[in-house]
Amino acid sequence: MSKPWHTLEVDEVLKELGVSHEGLSSQETLERLKKYGPNEIKKVKRRTALHMFLDEFKDIFILLLIAATIFSAVIGYWEMLHGGEFMEAYADTITISAIVVLCAVTGFVQEYRAEKAIEALKKLAAPKARVIRDGKEIIIPASEVVPGDILALEEGDHVPADARLIEVVELKANEAVLTGESIPVNKELAVLPEGTPVSERRNMVFSATHIVYGRGKAVVTATGMDTEFGKIAEMVQTAEEEETPLQKKLDSFASKIAKVVIAVCVLIFALEAFEVIMQMRFEIEGFIQAFMSSIALAISAVPEGLPAIVTIALALGAREFAKRNAIVRRLSSAESLGAVTVICSDKTGTITKGEMTVRQIYVDGKLVEVTGVGYEPKGEFRIGEDAVKPEASLELVFRIGALCNNASLRKNDQNNTWEIFGDPTEGALIVAAAKAGLGKEALETSFPRVGEIPFASERKRMTTIHKTPEGEVHAYMKGAPEIILERCTHIFEEGKEKKLTEEKKKKILEVNEQLAGNALRVLGMAYKHLPTTMTKYEAETVEKRMVFVGLQGMIDPPREEAVEANKKCQKAGIKTVMITGDHKLTAVAVAKEVGIYKEGDLVLTGAEMDQLSDKEFEEIVEKVTVYARVSPEHKLKIVNALKKKGHIVAMTGDGVNDAPAVKAADVGVAMGISGTDVTREASDLVLTDDNFATIVKAVEQGRVIYDNIRKYARFLISCNFDELLVIGTFAILGGIFSPELFPLPLLPAMILWINLVTDGAPAVALATDPSDVDVMDRSPRKPEEGILHGMGAFIIASFILQATGTILVFCLEYYVWPSHPWFGPHAPLDTEARELARQLTYREATTTAFVQAALFELFVVWNCRSEKRSVWRMGRKAFENKFFVIADLASVALTLGITYLPITQQLFHLTALSPTDLAYVAGVASWGLLVFPEIFMGRKVWKWE
Repeated sequence: MSKPWHTLEVDEVLKELGVSHEGLSSQETLERLKKYGPNEIKKVKRRTALHMFLDEFKDIFILLLIAATIFSAVIGYWEMLHGGEFMEAYADTITISAIVVLCAVTGFVQEYRAEKAIEALKKLAAPKARVIRDGKEIIIPASEVVPGDILALEEGDHVPADARLIEVVELKANEAVLTGESIPVNKELAVLPEGTPVSERRNMVFSATHIVYGRGKAVVTATGMDTEFGKIAEMVQTAEEEETPLQKKLDSFASKIAKVVIAVCVLIFALEAFEVIMQMRFEIEGFIQAFMSSIALAISAVPEGLPAIVTIALALGAREFAKRNAIVRRLSSAESLGAVTVICSDKTGTITKGEMTVRQIYVDGKLVEVTGVGYEPKGEFRIGEDAVKPEASLELVFRIGALCNNASLRKNDQNNTWEIFGDPTEGALIVAAAKAGLGKEALETSFPRVGEIPFASERKRMTTIHKTPEGEVHAYMKGAPEIILERCTHIFEEGKEKKLTEEKKKKILEVNEQLAGNALRVLGMAYKHLPTTMTKYEAETVEKRMVFVGLQGMIDPPREEAVEANKKCQKAGIKTVMITGDHKLTAVAVAKEVGIYKEGDLVLTGAEMDQLSDKEFEEIVEKVTVYARVSPEHKLKIVNALKKKGHIVAMTGDGVNDAPAVKAADVGVAMGISGTDVTREASDLVLTDDNFATIVKAVEQGRVIYDNIRKYARFLISCNFDELLVIGTFAILGGIFSPELFPLPLLPAMILWINLVTDGAPAVALATDPSDVDVMDRSPRKPEEGILHGMGAFIIASFILQATGTILVFCLEYYVWPSHPWFGPHAPLDTEARELARQLTYREATTTAFVQAALFELFVVWNCRSEKRSVWRMGRKAFENKFFVIADLASVALTLGITYLPITQQLFHLTALSPTDLAYVAGVASWGLLVFPEIFMGRKVWKWE
């Protein structure tokens, strides 16, 4: 084909495709099916459950833990060779391995459930098709449609493939799923220019759209992936997935931790190897022991619990999302919504309900406001602040709108929603009448239709003839206001028919322009008394000397909750951008009402975007709040330009036209009810209620998740680095002087208990902490900020205090008042007795160091719950999270308990503490309550932040 289908005459299209009006033969369709393949959108090979599970191990933190597991296994093997017991030698290996598996399983279960939930939402877009083959109309599976097939289209049909129209009778198609335009498109046969965009190709119908009015025939020009729908699906499928902001931050954090670990390994190994060389001990065991010591120390610095706690926090967050009607498809995306700086939202069906609604009526020289949104027949009528009853002119204008109408309103009892069958514009007139208590079915019973002069695009009007309860015959007409006025000689005002003067016509046309300027679609209403003897109803006799009644202006209005949701976004420092395939005037009107568009903002159409270079567009992209008449390529360009400016972008949408941008955004949000399969597959989050306001709830929950991850990161790093400082100091001193003189204050098993058990329960509880009161009153965090941003001073103060306390109590017990003197004048003279005294004293000293370190963490965690207030200023809110309070108390009980149980005393090398020892150790540990967030948070100390 040398020219696009929409630029060819009908006969040329049929000739090009080798088909007649009788359709293809059965033999020809089989050959074409082999040539072109089935009429299906290729499905991306879905990840198997095994692939999903294995993907969980690609996280850099998990890889770091796997490395730690391998090293700890090597250490365990070395200890076994030197007479160690299996459980004691491999305790670290088993524990860290369990954490790795826990993280992987938790992440896999959530994502697997999400995939299953998405599959449950799938709908077949066009399962059947009516085609003409061998001169007969038959119904076939949509997958068997081939190029050259003649489609027979009627109201209610889904279009199975792209096709050039060859016959139309008042045909209208709803193409919102493809173009984003909410108003049905009037179809025609006329040849169009080559550069006509898809949204304006009125002589074509497209796959996945549906017919809302009239009938027609079309010859199929493209199937499957060659359709406009298929091209967009391919764009989505070939787009590369990017890491979420949280993944990037965790990866960055993990790489920095890895650098510290490697540096510590190298330093400790070098020092201990130097000691071996200085002591002239060149046996291989000496170097191996030095290597093992450095690895053991490095493992103590690895935050084993962070991946588990992050995964748990995200999983708990995903559960909260589900309660708020959102399915999280990728676990890490749960947090990402809290980071968004810009929400790019489709208009139709997202900010609006995709349901035309009468908003203003002009009767008796007055404008009447109509409340309510969508097809639900609830609303009031107001003139200014006063409510009015639908009487006289108002009642008549509703009656005309409801009776001169071929649509119907029905309630879906399954999901308790209202649906329109037929043209949405006509549906809006039925709903307006129903709000006034004038149901269409009741009206049709009282005013039965006896004739109709149908709507035609060239006539721009429609007339129906009805018998009244009094036995009279009335003609009701609706259409373009200027066309209706041309056929009127009188006007119905205040219950009476009056002469329609030129002055009144001028006033009505001015009001029409005013309503149209507010992006309302306006229809004029008129009626006429007909002779009861008339039997033939023709336009020439019926549609003249009519009585004008009024105007009805309608629009696909914003959801009521969308307005409030946008206010919350603005308060939270999040910019909302409307992106739509609809007309510029309509888009701006809706954006103004929602509060997205303000004076001074820029509005761009797709055509205007095409005139700008990428550089020119990037310079103004942050000033634009409304985009109209855009294609999927434009949406991608918008999202990518915003990302280049450093924004975290969320894209919401339901139509297939939204899918590429949804895929490209940092967080893609699809609609679960009205959304297409393609868009849902491209998204990170699916809204099961199609409600824009759910986005704001998701943003809030995303911020809460990230805040809680930061709480744990602060707690973890504050408490892990003190162990590194304590052990590193004594390892160096022991290497320089003597291991007996400067033994390690904390043993590996103790460190593992502190890092996993002591920290574990309170850390998990932090993941359930309620939000700070100002979570939606602050601007989004800067994308370049790390997880530890503003925590430097707090972390340093905490680990210095904790390390000081640990070293203090250890030195007091080991050197100052040893329970079993092992040096000095009171020490035993016998070498073995002295060594036994030293070991007993060392055991008591390590126990006090262990208890101090553990209790300090269980105190300081209370000050990790807010970035602005210490526990002393939190009041009752400090005890709102009962899970946290119980977890902290349970950790205290467990930590103290293992010092008194014989089996755990043996396993962890502990001894029972006297009440006096316990009291002063707890007193030193309570220093943790002095690390005030008010003083130490928000101070940048190192570039890692």
